[in-house]
Amino acid sequence: MKRLLLISILGFAACKGRQAAVTPPPVVNDAPAWVRSRPVSDAYYIGIGMCPKSRPDFQESAKKNALNDLASEISVRVEGNSLLSTLDTRKQFSESFNSSIRTTTNEQLEGFELVETWESAQEQWTYYRLSKAEHARIKAERKQAAVNSALDLFARAQVSLAAGDLRTTIDQDLRSLLAMKAYWGENDKALIGDREVPVVNEVYGHLQRTVSEVRLTALPERIKLDQPGHFRREVLLTARRGEGRDARDLAQLPLELSFPGLSGRITEKKSTDSEGRMRTTVQRVQLDAQVRELLVSLDMDALVSRELEPAFTKPLIASLTVPQLHVAIDVAMPRVFVQANETNMGQPVGDAGAAMAIKEELTTKGFRFVDNMNEADLLMRVTGTTREGGEASGFHTAFLDLGINFRDRRSGETIYEGGRQGIKGIQLTYPKAGMEAYKKAAQELRGAIVTAMLEALL
Repeated sequence: MKRLLLISILGFAACKGRQAAVTPPPVVNDAPAWVRSRPVSDAYYIGIGMCPKSRPDFQESAKKNALNDLASEISVRVEGNSLLSTLDTRKQFSESFNSSIRTTTNEQLEGFELVETWESAQEQWTYYRLSKAEHARIKAERKQAAVNSALDLFARAQVSLAAGDLRTTIDQDLRSLLAMKAYWGENDKALIGDREVPVVNEVYGHLQRTVSEVRLTALPERIKLDQPGHFRREVLLTARRGEGRDARDLAQLPLELSFPGLSGRITEKKSTDSEGRMRTTVQRVQLDAQVRELLVSLDMDALVSRELEPAFTKPLIASLTVPQLHVAIDVAMPRVFVQANETNMGQPVGDAGAAMAIKEELTTKGFRFVDNMNEADLLMRVTGTTREGGEASGFHTAFLDLGINFRDRRSGETIYEGGRQGIKGIQLTYPKAGMEAYKKAAQELRGAIVTAMLEALL
């Protein structure tokens, strides 16, 4: 009796199949020979499955276990120089992925026949066999159909690439590879053009070249951010494939852009226009980032159709060498001229005031301070006065009112304005209490006010 059945390997965990057949439990004396001892045949693959009758589905489970046992008889050997062996060498595929690929050829069995069933009071047994010659014939037919489909898709990919349609090229290459996924461990050859080549390796090589030959360029080649440009810079990105006269613009190519921002990494995804160009603006860059650059790469997730099997396409894409463009970001912090008018109970405080604390903190951020106002980009004005707040139990209280203003020297525009009112200081005298208030102000200014000023500036 001939049957056709699609078998999911993952569905065969119901009962022990092959193990039970190899080391069967004791059975009654009238059990057939194939139950007592596993048959051996050069002409057939053998599958024997058993399931206890305590299960409500014992008959179906015994059949499934027998088919699972039959499938495990068909060995899958990964040939050298095949796609699977190459990817294994690159260690791009996990063991679980390799396992699923290598068992794909066992997931479909056709042409097997039921030899016999037997049952005892406690167990149900099933015996299947599959002609090795018939299996080889069916596999050859399926493989040829897969090769024909793969070659057709590959031809379409080449046409799309010649037209400069990278998205469709990648899609057709992937579909071609998926058509052959059951044979990734083999080295089947076919005639492509005037060459006889391994089909899967040829398609994969074409996919890799297609991706790696993308050329990304940026204008300007280095991004300079400064005060006159308001720390913003528009960047023109271009995507092309090939070199010289053979280069072609890549229209509607999805790209992913990222750079370190003040509030975390900034990421943008967009596609090139009809001329293979894209514009983006770099701004609000993190000043103390360890690596300060604009990173541009192909958005491979957007290039792969969601309908394709991710279990196969994701590891394939991960194995490719995807081009990236690194554009350095240079930040020229402004030159600052400081105007400070800080007093404590009517007396100048000099370098003991809040202006010095602000200056020290901004220096760590890359700001440069100049002595000539005409050389400055920003004018920083700090005003501070203290006032008496009263005396109790021999302790004097003073309050500090502090104002801070940053202006663009050329335009006169106010960049940031802020301060603190009523910062309290307590000491044995009013002057000491005033200086205590300045110390407290300096601690606050190193954090919140400097951060707020940078936010306004950048």
